Amino acid sequence: MLEGVKVLSFTHYLQGPSAAQTLADLGADVVKIESPKGAYERSWSGCDTYLNGVSVFFLLANRNQRAMAIDLKSAEGRQIIYDLLQEYDVIIENFKPGVMDRLGLGYEDIRKINPRIVYCSCTGYGSSGPKAKEPGQDLMAQSISGLAALNGPGSHPPMPVGTALVDQHGAALAALGIIAAVFHREKTGQGHKVDACLLHSALDLQIEPLNYFLNGGKLTPRADTGLSSRFHQSPYGIYATADGYITLSLTPFDKLSAAFRPGALEGFTAADQMSARLDFDARVASEMLSKSTAEWLAIFKREGIWHAPVNEYADVVEDEQVKYNQAFIEMEHPVAGTVRVLGHPNQYDGQPLPLRRLPPELGEHSAEILAELGYSQEVIRRLISDNIISVNKH
Repeated sequence: MLEGVKVLSFTHYLQGPSAAQTLADLGADVVKIESPKGAYERSWSGCDTYLNGVSVFFLLANRNQRAMAIDLKSAEGRQIIYDLLQEYDVIIENFKPGVMDRLGLGYEDIRKINPRIVYCSCTGYGSSGPKAKEPGQDLMAQSISGLAALNGPGSHPPMPVGTALVDQHGAALAALGIIAAVFHREKTGQGHKVDACLLHSALDLQIEPLNYFLNGGKLTPRADTGLSSRFHQSPYGIYATADGYITLSLTPFDKLSAAFRPGALEGFTAADQMSARLDFDARVASEMLSKSTAEWLAIFKREGIWHAPVNEYADVVEDEQVKYNQAFIEMEHPVAGTVRVLGHPNQYDGQPLPLRRLPPELGEHSAEILAELGYSQEVIRRLISDNIISVNKH
């Protein structure tokens, strides 16, 4: 779908690499540009998860790409990038604002060489402004944006979401912005600067409650019952049962009354699900403790109530729909061995996208890409010996 679109990716951590991987999954020729020391994600992994020394954090967001390792602080290294710009359509980067400018690779520098370039900066808070140069990271964006204040029981501190939600949504928004800019450029010839920041990613995730607030909506305090939002009617959240947990969502009063024991909701009406939501939810939470998870699952299915089990990852990977959707892919890596990762999230014409390239070794394609540009083998060997570029050591 994006075949013919050529991307230079100056990215590290998660938001940038994940955005670049989305473009690569969709067929773009993405070249990951790293220093000779390698990107951060090659040497760090959550849960200390390494396969034969290979970081799973790197493997999960760098497939379907080629890689070059270049000393960008050297004049010759920067010249290689300037040469590549004659052939490439997109730059995506997620350094702190000002870093690419100091390297001579900022948008204003690049557009002089290639006015048609689509240049995407992924930042914490934006490319300019009072917070632009402050450290921007998923957890901090959740806090500053108000997202963390939506979550967690009322008797505990606000609770951020337990995954890099803002990073991943920010990656999708960056990829969307790049695709839109490339589409417009193909029609008009005009290049674009795309700014995608974690702050706006976090705000966008709150499109519903934040817009209620902006227009006079009153969010209730965080609850100590199962109620997991500050603006939905009860029940809406995860509730303890006699032996586990179960999720309930947007259940009409009459269906809830039919599912519960007679008199369980006495004194309440359907209007109270919103107007007295905290008290109503406390009654729901109390009733949920009266039966086991299996009993409630059967009752809710019979009554047509929206519900779901609360799965741990061991349950998720065995879920029949997850398997049917082919959510995971396997890679045979020459060092790491068999690697299982999440695949591209969409299907196209009823099929998931295939794996085309393994996540690249550091500098694996440096020589190949320079040869494509017309560099002679003699010049390539000199660049390697002078440590301007490095190549895969395996």
